Amino acid sequence: MKRPLFRSLMAIVAVTALAACDSGSSGAQQVPTGTAISAARCAQNKAAGKITFLTGYYYQASASILEYVAAKKLGYFDALCLDVGIQPGTGDTGHNTQLLASGQATVSPVSEQDVIQARDNGVNVEGISAYSNAGLEILMTMPDVTALNQLNGTTLGHRGALPIGVQVMLVDAGADLKSIKQVTVGYDSSVLTRGQVKSLTGFVSNEPNLLKAAGTPVTAWRPYDYHVPGSLGGMAVNPAFAAKNPTAVQDFLRAGLHAYEYCSAKSEECVGYASDLSAGGYDKAHNLKIWQTETALVQETKPAATPLGTIDLNNVAALADLLARYSVLKNPATAEQAKTYFDNSFVSAIYDSGKLVWPAP
Repeated sequence: MKRPLFRSLMAIVAVTALAACDSGSSGAQQVPTGTAISAARCAQNKAAGKITFLTGYYYQASASILEYVAAKKLGYFDALCLDVGIQPGTGDTGHNTQLLASGQATVSPVSEQDVIQARDNGVNVEGISAYSNAGLEILMTMPDVTALNQLNGTTLGHRGALPIGVQVMLVDAGADLKSIKQVTVGYDSSVLTRGQVKSLTGFVSNEPNLLKAAGTPVTAWRPYDYHVPGSLGGMAVNPAFAAKNPTAVQDFLRAGLHAYEYCSAKSEECVGYASDLSAGGYDKAHNLKIWQTETALVQETKPAATPLGTIDLNNVAALADLLARYSVLKNPATAEQAKTYFDNSFVSAIYDSGKLVWPAP
């Protein structure tokens, strides 16, 4: 899944040339090094060496980015004896998975469907957590559209390709996809409000918030509401690193989930940390809305009776089936094969009776 705001800026931008996150001071209350961990576990985590967290899309305040930026700033990684550097990704998920597989990155936000597609392409990454079975991709219309089959015979705008979840939603809602003219548009969402297209793809936390702020609310049609599988807040790791350093992976997630709780209560503060890392032009108000929208979606749609971050393997199976049915995969994995691309053990190790354990053992 490409991150909101822009599609791929191409892999020309070398991640190694981008500035790593700095844990300098701006009022954050730092947690002293090693104070949330035993001496033995601290030694294990230090032995893991440098962990490079590659964000999905720069320092956007998305779930799976903002909490890890905050974990660095608040000293949570230091408290667990983890040496974490943060590199801004460009939104190109395929490039991120290649960097993970090669070991140039250690951990990165990757949706469940993108993990499956990466493995289909021979790119070896492992999913280790996810927040929700709802994806971010949506279809937007003006409020006069009250049913998706009203789009028959109209023009649909997208950013280069119709997201698979939106495609399935349209078909399942009874729309005649063959009658809908698809056109590639730029990143100016006013093509919808000006009537140049009848519908437009986007991300639930991005374009609807921008258009509402501009005084033009739109209707967001979510594939999740049509029982189309997706995922939000997925995280993937380099498998060799995870096999060699399980406590470091556990505690990386522990720090991020601990910061998720913190940022849920202190959203503006955490958005400020992300803004501090950006080169300029960071829209704090819009990024705050992105975080609030995505965390509200997580709260609404996360699998019931499971700790936050737990991967729903039934959802993985459903995604594998969907990707196979719509010919997205070259060598479609069975549901059981797809499940082996994910490992819940790292998340399950950091909870006790459904409660995140902090400090660590």
